[in-house]
Amino acid sequence: MNHISPKSLLHSKWTSTQVKNKEKHFLITKVLFDEDQKIIECVIQAVMNLNEYYIDWRNLKDKTLWKIGWQ
Repeated sequence: MNHISPKSLLHSKWTSTQVKNKEKHFLITKVLFDEDQKIIECVIQAVMNLNEYYIDWRNLKDKTLWKIGWQ
């Protein structure tokens, strides 16, 4: 399990273990919090072609799907 601090999520770098459309390396470009400081929206952007995707940030904790940093 990857340990993630929601406050340091913005601009963090990630590597997908499941490459699709040649997209492997990603950057978190948007994180929105509600009034209780819980994440309500997270956007990840592919480095190769700048495609953006809304994701459930909790999926980043799964080491079978994501690795921290660009590897």
